[in-house]
Amino acid sequence: MKLAHINAAQHASPTDPLAEEIFAGLHATPKQIAPKYFYDRKGATLFDAITELPEYYVTRVEAAIFDRYRTAICAAIGAGVHLVEPGAGSCEKIRRLLPGLQPLLYTPMDISGEHLQASVARLRNDFPALNVTAQVCDHTAGLRLRAAGPDAPRVFFYPGSSIGNFEPDAAVEFMAGMRSAMDSRGGLLIGVDSKKDPAILHAAYNDSAGITAQFNLNVLEHLNDLLGGDLDTANFAHLARYDEHIGRIEMYLQCMREHTAVLAGERLTFVAGERIHTENSYKYYPAEFVALARRAGFAVQDVWQDDDSWFSLMYFSAA
Repeated sequence: MKLAHINAAQHASPTDPLAEEIFAGLHATPKQIAPKYFYDRKGATLFDAITELPEYYVTRVEAAIFDRYRTAICAAIGAGVHLVEPGAGSCEKIRRLLPGLQPLLYTPMDISGEHLQASVARLRNDFPALNVTAQVCDHTAGLRLRAAGPDAPRVFFYPGSSIGNFEPDAAVEFMAGMRSAMDSRGGLLIGVDSKKDPAILHAAYNDSAGITAQFNLNVLEHLNDLLGGDLDTANFAHLARYDEHIGRIEMYLQCMREHTAVLAGERLTFVAGERIHTENSYKYYPAEFVALARRAGFAVQDVWQDDDSWFSLMYFSAA
């Protein structure tokens, strides 16, 4: 679904459906905000900047895997497919595969409509023969394609480390949704971040330029814009830590001082030291993730990794 905009002048109420979802998180213990609310126009731009940071290894390591194994990846998927990319964002990663894949249709999905349309415009300019049907939606709320598309194998493309934002059981449910949207000819090409030295992970989510901190704090500005509020980013600090026992990065906004704020006409109280949980990023050894995908109805076909085994691109066929 597209995030509805509720202006403060419209006297947004906590009973609006969008507000109900947000307040359910803010009234939880601990408080939480769903990661999808990172991605307004500014948030999408900040995330693109994160992917270019020297500490954020995912982008360059994944790119190296694409460059090294492009022929094998395209061969595994096959030509003439209906390619679907949930959370496509800037549509940059698909560019590495398009010349070799030549899909019958490419369907990028993203929650930020303005960002998606700008990305698709650039893509069409560079690949004029490409058949593109963009879909503005919240893919985490269910993978429902608005158009049936061609009678061709449907292959989902989910690069980066976004699958790590889901709790493991939720990741299985999400992948099962992909599986139910394809027939036995379908497949899934997915990026999976690996467990590694905690110091590397810490640096990636606490970059020296502070871009990840800006990205995390911007979620409060997005809530202000959506619901009409006065959440002040100056009252919070970015916090990211790696839990080695669970195998995940945990990202928070930590309240620096006791204060109150108004959102959708409701007054909220924040206590100094309390945290708002904004994101998890699970890391998996390849065998761990293969087991998750199997539960969702997929069979592993190929796994491509960098020399240090920091990251994996995996191709699964419909089991």
